[in-house]
Amino acid sequence: MKKFIRHSINNIFLYGSVTVVCLFLVSIIFQIFSRGLPVISWEFIADFPKDGLTKGGIFPAIAGTILLTFITTLLAVPFGIACAIYLSEYAHDNWLTRLIRAAIRNLAGIPSIIYGLFGLALFVQALQMGTSLLASGFTLGLLSLPYIITTSEESLRRVPTLVREGSLALGATQLECIRDVVLPAALPGILTGVILSLSRAAGETAPILFTGAVFYINSLPGQPTQEFMALPYHLYMLSTQHQSIELVRPLAYGTATVLIVLVFLLNIIAFYIRFKKRNYE
Repeated sequence: MKKFIRHSINNIFLYGSVTVVCLFLVSIIFQIFSRGLPVISWEFIADFPKDGLTKGGIFPAIAGTILLTFITTLLAVPFGIACAIYLSEYAHDNWLTRLIRAAIRNLAGIPSIIYGLFGLALFVQALQMGTSLLASGFTLGLLSLPYIITTSEESLRRVPTLVREGSLALGATQLECIRDVVLPAALPGILTGVILSLSRAAGETAPILFTGAVFYINSLPGQPTQEFMALPYHLYMLSTQHQSIELVRPLAYGTATVLIVLVFLLNIIAFYIRFKKRNYE
């Protein structure tokens, strides 16, 4: 009887917490979408800002966000997966490896603004990249690396040891075993972690605040060494720094809606990959 009561209390607490969190989330999304969707039009998506950002669209911010995510992907994904393969398949289980893993997990929890200051000191000042698309992409790449390494290593470690042993017993080298057997089995989990990490990077404001994003630019960045506009920074400026906040508030809600949709699309892709993986298993 006591066990039943304790189990019921736990269920009530669990489902109650989930319900409260979901209600808050749905309420926030409803507020943003109900005010943002009326603003969205083809002009809003495909035009440049006009009249001090009080009219026009957000096309340079969308393009800047896509380019920024592309550079982040080029830096973070290859290095992250390579580090995960080394830690999972080659590194010995000793105090040094455990220390490296602990450091990577701690890096994943550092506030993003710290990465912004680090990117300012390293890429903008020390490496003299200036405030640019490249410096911001590298900074977001560093921010994404710990999460990609951790999720990729976990996916690789979930591949059964018997699979590796069977491959090696058939005469494959360790490199061939990893390339042809382990990586394909772990790929859905790796891709899920990569996409979730990149979706987080696409919505970050603090790291690009110091390293390259600007309030307004009347052209798209033709080179990676130029400054750029980005959706999260554009939203931040419209919401807090604009001299006519009430006038541009509808545009801020429209920008927030576009950013949420972009992040949702990336998350839906990740969930679809996870769903396919479960079906495969």
